[in-house]
Amino acid sequence: MANVVIIGTQWGDEGKGKIVDLLAEFADVVVRFQGPKANGMPELHSLTPVLAVLQERGLKVALVTDGRMSGASGKVPAAIHVTPEAADGGAIAKLRDGDIIRLDAPRGRLQVLVDAGEFAARTAASADLAANEFGVGRELFRLFRANAHAAELGAGVL
Repeated sequence: MANVVIIGTQWGDEGKGKIVDLLAEFADVVVRFQGPKANGMPELHSLTPVLAVLQERGLKVALVTDGRMSGASGKVPAAIHVTPEAADGGAIAKLRDGDIIRLDAPRGRLQVLVDAGEFAARTAASADLAANEFGVGRELFRLFRANAHAAELGAGVL
């Protein structure tokens, strides 16, 4: 079980700083709006070194995301491809900093340890995804993101 620390992206220094500032002995870093509809499911490889260093310092950390991550079976425990993704209003969009979650990798379970009524009443977080629309050919994939299926279905459009 661990406290949730929510960051919006793997690239911003504010996210990495927040991880370091908010981590206690245990923390699950949640990176949402990285799924196929929200962001085209980019590789989240930039977080692995940061989390690995924190583990080497004795902290117990894990990653929870609706995105993808190569090497997720490596050193840092991770729940990836969480569906439904945040952009579809999935449970990951209702997580808040300080929530307690349990990641049981051997059993393939991710539990939110918040009162069920309180959790159901929460409004799903939203994100300004405008930056995902332009640059480096991203305009070409707008139609794909708008029609992508969930990661558990292969994130395809057919």
